[in-house]
Amino acid sequence: MRGAYDDGTVHDLVGIGLGPFNLGLACLADPLDDVDAVFLEAEDDFAWHPGMLLPDAVLQVPFLADLVSLADPTSPYSFLAWLKETGRLYPFYIRESFYPLRREYDAYCRWAAHRVEGVRFDRRVRSVEHDGEHYVVRSRDAAGASYVHRGRRVVLGVGTPAYVPDVARDVLADKQVVHSGDYLAHREDLLRQESVTVVGSGQSAAEVFRDLLRERGTSGALTWLTRSPRFFPLEYTKLTLEMTSPEYSHYFRGLPAEVRDPLLRSQQGLYKGISGDVVDDVFDTLYALDDTSRTRLLTGMEVTAVRREDAPGTGYVIDADHAESGEALRMRTDALVLATGYRPQVPDLLEPVRDRIRWDEQGRFDADEHYAVDHTGGEIFVQNAEAHTHGFVAPDLGMGAHRSSVILAQVTGRTPYPVEQRIAVQEFGVPTDLRRDEA
Repeated sequence: MRGAYDDGTVHDLVGIGLGPFNLGLACLADPLDDVDAVFLEAEDDFAWHPGMLLPDAVLQVPFLADLVSLADPTSPYSFLAWLKETGRLYPFYIRESFYPLRREYDAYCRWAAHRVEGVRFDRRVRSVEHDGEHYVVRSRDAAGASYVHRGRRVVLGVGTPAYVPDVARDVLADKQVVHSGDYLAHREDLLRQESVTVVGSGQSAAEVFRDLLRERGTSGALTWLTRSPRFFPLEYTKLTLEMTSPEYSHYFRGLPAEVRDPLLRSQQGLYKGISGDVVDDVFDTLYALDDTSRTRLLTGMEVTAVRREDAPGTGYVIDADHAESGEALRMRTDALVLATGYRPQVPDLLEPVRDRIRWDEQGRFDADEHYAVDHTGGEIFVQNAEAHTHGFVAPDLGMGAHRSSVILAQVTGRTPYPVEQRIAVQEFGVPTDLRRDEA
């Protein structure tokens, strides 16, 4: 990139991506005199799942799981500080709910992103290299101008891309087939369709189905297909919540890889379930309708094929197998919403430094206890790309401040924010003093 802008500064760390986790890291790094950090974001402003900012959708975690509070309750970048500055603190108090609206959380994060130093929007990172001394991060803005940022360390926080099952990839480009991440941009068109089918098992599927149900009522056909054997609510009991803890993450990381992967799959109800109030509201909305004959909720359905009908523009045919009965389903729909979630992938921009990174046998990041993935253990860190090593807490907003505290301790060589080692009353695995010596 000849002529790229390069001010020659060598930062302590360069953050790539500005989702909630890297934004939280930026906010916690901001007051530290011994940390010079810059964060590069491809978009021209902060946006957190804009396609799912439905008016009454709420977070599945309390407001204390903001960018900073669980690391520094006195931070000027807290959710409560945003409420106070925007005149919403007393209304939030009177509301008597710990759970912010999703659009509130998005507005709060945007507020923080514009206050914190070191954030650079409109910087799409093209590659990360190493010149023998430092990491060289090359980016480009929307106008085509190139930039170079140098750092001693890199923190990857690019998020997880939308996942589309192979059986639906051929129709994804169609206007009437939408991933839930783009739902709001297509909502008006979906409401005009005679029949709509939602595919998915989690919170996004439930919120999309509920929104369509409320707006369409009995005016059209609406179907919800889920692969799960039932509509699983998010498990939210206190002893289960203790598993979103440093000690459970440490325990999980100590398990053999062949144990971790199936265990993580078995725990989907702990982090991919539907909020109980949303499940109940779906039922109550259906109960209030005079006629539900054109509304169907089908569980245990594994979608095996999606194809366009023979006549162009006439809709789609869906094939599915029922897991328990073994029977096959075939149905048609005018539009399809794929609430099929997100899956991590290694971004191509890391290719030039691939040899500096530790990988597991499946080509995934091998993150250590400090979230570092490089061979030296202190140069390349990941945020929300380590579920396979640290457990289902990786995408949990409530663990973001803890992870940032751990990373900043590695960057500074000190502990700028207290790092809790034990918060749970229960113990995971066999306690040291109770271990039986098999020898």
